[in-house]
Amino acid sequence: MIRRVSLAAAACAAIGFSLLTVPAHAAGAEAAPTHASQKMASGSDHVKCTRLSKGQLCIVMNSRPQSIDVIYTKKGGANIKAQLGYRMNGSSSYAGLETISDGDRATNTWKMSWPCKKAVGLIKVRGQGTFETPAATFPGC
Repeated sequence: MIRRVSLAAAACAAIGFSLLTVPAHAAGAEAAPTHASQKMASGSDHVKCTRLSKGQLCIVMNSRPQSIDVIYTKKGGANIKAQLGYRMNGSSSYAGLETISDGDRATNTWKMSWPCKKAVGLIKVRGQGTFETPAATFPGC
């Protein structure tokens, strides 16, 4: 339990918000990256982020339970329609299409059973293309 809280705190710190002030997940709201001024924003091996011109995309690899979280925080601009996803071993998986508004945070979690694999967080924005994070690994790998 302590490790899970530590991982959540690390992910929150990398994304730029605290556990106490995180707004509830906005189902059906997304942040729109307009053109990629992509730049790495975190340094941990299990948390990787990419700063986009209108938001931030992060991937968090959790070990207990083993899962992947992809989080997009929209920081300006018009609403977007997008799908969060991840790529592992050359294969991609995406969640359903949702609308993300300025100030909203979209998240999706996939349960995994593949130890010590690398994955890339993805956001496919309708009309703008696909953006990704650097590769992250599960903790302890």
